[in-house]
Amino acid sequence: MQSKSGRWFGHGIYLIIMVLIVGAIYLSGKTINYNWHWERLWPYVVNTEMQNIRAQGDGTVVVAKNGQLEVRFDGQSQPQIVKKYDHLLVGDGDLVFEGDPIAQRNNWRFGPIAVGLWVTVKISFISLFFAILLGLIFGLMRVSKNQIAKDLSLTYVEVIRGTPLLVQIFIVYFFIGTVLSLDRFTAGVVALSIFTGAYVVEIIRAGIQSVSTGQMEAARSLGMTYPQAMQYVVLPQAFKRTLPPLAGQFINLIKDSSLVSVISITDLTKAGREVVSGSFAPFEVWFTVAALYLLVTGALSWAIQLLEKRLSASD
Repeated sequence: MQSKSGRWFGHGIYLIIMVLIVGAIYLSGKTINYNWHWERLWPYVVNTEMQNIRAQGDGTVVVAKNGQLEVRFDGQSQPQIVKKYDHLLVGDGDLVFEGDPIAQRNNWRFGPIAVGLWVTVKISFISLFFAILLGLIFGLMRVSKNQIAKDLSLTYVEVIRGTPLLVQIFIVYFFIGTVLSLDRFTAGVVALSIFTGAYVVEIIRAGIQSVSTGQMEAARSLGMTYPQAMQYVVLPQAFKRTLPPLAGQFINLIKDSSLVSVISITDLTKAGREVVSGSFAPFEVWFTVAALYLLVTGALSWAIQLLEKRLSASD
C-alpha cells in the first residue's frame, strides 16, 4: 500500500506537470503573437446586456410621479405605457421618434454556447437511453438459441460498426428522415442511438457470456424460466462487469454527438463555430468548448464510478 508521503510526492509531481503544460500553452500563444480576449467570450455564454425599450411612434414623454413612463403619440388616444424598467433614458416632456430608446431593462439570457451545451447534453442523453435499449434487445438476441435472432443481431452489429457515423447521419437525415418526415433533432438522435447501440450490443454480449454457465443452470434447476433466470441472475452480474466499457462507450457518444452539426443542429460544436465568426477569438472559444465537453464527460464518468462502487459494496 502506498504511503502518505508517497501520495503527496505524486500529487506534487502531477501539479508540476500541469503547470508546465499550462505554461507551454501560454508561451505558444506568445510565440504566435496572439492576443487573448477572454472578455469577448462571456456574452456568448451568458448575455447580461440591458434590453432597450423603444418608442412605438412619434410623441412626447410623460413621467408620472409613481415612475410610470408614458409616450403620448400625436393624434392618437392610446399612449405607450411602460410600467417596469431599470434605467430611464429620457426625461419628462422630451420629444421622441419611433424606434428611439426610452428606457432599459435588465435582461440576462443564455448565449449560444450555453444553448449549444444544453442541446449537446439533451441529444446525448436521449440517444444514450435508446442505445441502451437497442443494445439490450440485440445483445439478448446475440446469445439467443434462435438462429434468426442471432443472424439479425449479427447483421445489425456488422453493418453499423462497419460504416462511419457521419455517413449514417446523412443516410438517416436525408433518406429515412425524408421518408418518415423526421426533424433534424430526431434524425440526430436516431443516428446516434443506432450507432452506439451496435457497440453496446457487443459489450452486453461479452458481459453475459462472462457469467459462468453454472449460474443459468442453477437458476433453471430452482424452477426459473429462461427469461426469469436471465433477468434475476445473469443480467445483474453481467451489468456490473460491463460498467467500465459502457462508461467508455457513453463518453464516446457525447463526443460523437458533435457530428450532428453537419445537419444544422446547433450543438456545442456548431455554436462554437458561429461564435468564432462573431467574436474573432478562436482559441478562447475552442478551449472553452473543449472544457465544456470535458465537464460533461467527466461528470458522466464520475457518476458511473459511484454506481460501480455502490454495486461492488452490495456484493
